[in-house]
Amino acid sequence: MDCNVIVVNAGSSSLKVRVLDSDDAVADSLDLDRWDGSADHPELAEFLRRAGPAAAVAGHRVVHGGASFSHAVLIDDRVVAAIEALTDLAPLHQPRALAGIAAVRQALPDLPEVACFDTAFHAGMPAAAALYALPADWTQRFGLRRFGFHGLSHEYASRRAPELLGVSAAGLRVVTCHLGAGASLAAVRGGSCLDTTMGFTPLAGLVMATRSGSVDPGLIVWLLQHGGLGVAEVGDGLERRSGLAGLTGQASGDILAVQAAANDGDERATLGIAVYLHRLRREIAAMAAALDGLDVLVFTGGIGEHNPAVRAGAADGLGFLGVAIDPERNGAMADADISTAGAAVRTLVITAREDLEIARQARAVLA
Repeated sequence: MDCNVIVVNAGSSSLKVRVLDSDDAVADSLDLDRWDGSADHPELAEFLRRAGPAAAVAGHRVVHGGASFSHAVLIDDRVVAAIEALTDLAPLHQPRALAGIAAVRQALPDLPEVACFDTAFHAGMPAAAALYALPADWTQRFGLRRFGFHGLSHEYASRRAPELLGVSAAGLRVVTCHLGAGASLAAVRGGSCLDTTMGFTPLAGLVMATRSGSVDPGLIVWLLQHGGLGVAEVGDGLERRSGLAGLTGQASGDILAVQAAANDGDERATLGIAVYLHRLRREIAAMAAALDGLDVLVFTGGIGEHNPAVRAGAADGLGFLGVAIDPERNGAMADADISTAGAAVRTLVITAREDLEIARQARAVLA
């Protein structure tokens, strides 16, 4: 369906709004790097009123769809209430998505809106990958399962990879690495997700900027029972003071700051990067195991696209899978094949375009 789409991508502290025309070119854009999370933000309202007359639909990124949403849906009051009910599973992101939805409703009350969920791409994972080995009554009572996140990015990257290589997506085994302040991997075969590294919440899996990634659940129980820590303190520590921040003492956990400190001889920073890369290599191999092999390795997201050292560090331990990166090609920052000429696995850098995926899904729902 050819139409202009307003794409609203609400982050935990920022907001990106794009207007994509029928050819998916960016016709207009707004970036609020320090968005206060208000639906009444004057710059946002002005932008929406300006963009609205040419748009047929607005598409919103929503981080958590829970068990209720396995695909994009047209937004109504019931959908808004269901998104709000999931706030405790993604407390940094759900309120911002709701604010973006409210802003469009206020500025453009007649414009259809579509919710596109980061969890939806993973909703069809096999039960063997999705289920936790927990008491059955817990699973049934609370709907516990591995949801996975960054699905919009993983879905776009896994569709873009065969396009770049000029091959069919059918049967293609792809591991997509969305690496940013938040990070996750997905195992994708023939366009379908078979496994991912995040779980019930966006805390699991890889070491991230300030998030811990996977830890022994018994450790959490021990901290609560014997460490003298409260639930709120543990939750805040895992979300905001762990990851590279906790390992290195760099409060932001920014990978560039950590790399700079390591280059200056900071031992904590050097160890932090080693832990980060160890977990990344281990989880890439686990995703390849879920696929029964690997054809394509994709790096995307802010770190995946712009940090050659991280890509090289990951590839250095994956030669046994057939991964090999060309040092000169590894300087690429946009859609490119950075593999060595004879590598069995093609390694790609793909620009994250969640906006294109959201627009695609919004048009499909509208049609």
